Amino acid sequence: MIGLIGGMSWESSAEYYRILNEGVRNRLGPTASARCLLWSFDFSEIERLQHEGDWAALTARMIDAARRLEAAGAEVLLICTNTMHRMAADVQAAVTIPLLHIVDPTAARVTAAGVRKVGLLGTAFTMEQDFYKGRLRDAHGLDVIVPNARDRAEVHRIIYDELVAGKVRSESRELYRQVIARLVADGAEGVILGCTEIMLLVQPGDSTVPLFDTTALHGQAAIELALES
Repeated sequence: MIGLIGGMSWESSAEYYRILNEGVRNRLGPTASARCLLWSFDFSEIERLQHEGDWAALTARMIDAARRLEAAGAEVLLICTNTMHRMAADVQAAVTIPLLHIVDPTAARVTAAGVRKVGLLGTAFTMEQDFYKGRLRDAHGLDVIVPNARDRAEVHRIIYDELVAGKVRSESRELYRQVIARLVADGAEGVILGCTEIMLLVQPGDSTVPLFDTTALHGQAAIELALES
């Protein structure tokens, strides 16, 4: 049973649900679907606390959700957002079931593709703080680069003002294409879509180097883990 901590935003949580169910159906047959539990937050509260910098309150909420899912029968946990992996270690320490960290299957795919220097797109929290870049670097030996300050601000704005609200705009796609091109010019051999909503906007054809969609890679890894157990 897969436990999903979602609602951050529900737009990407819906993609997780689709990915898990399509993956299980493809593996087990046309009527098969994923056994999963979803704890879905009201993202307006989460977003407010993020921008207030109240990570202690956010950690408490994440731990509470994880414990509720474990008590309900979840056997593995997924945090369905990159940014909230900032408190992944605290969440893991609070439960007895494994937490599948979003960085690990992503880094495995990056490494398998022969990429060593990778660009990272995501929220400002993900691009600027070390909880994500540090794991890519220290646990997986990747050289991580992020956009310049102006590009980071625009990437972040589009996530919070548009993508979490289900708005997919062609002008925003073009902006992301330009940001990706600048990362490539800076030496990126691939680019991690390090926010689970970015896959709603950006597709492989928007980049001259491989894109690594964390939403899909996280979901696929969860299927493998669930079907092995």
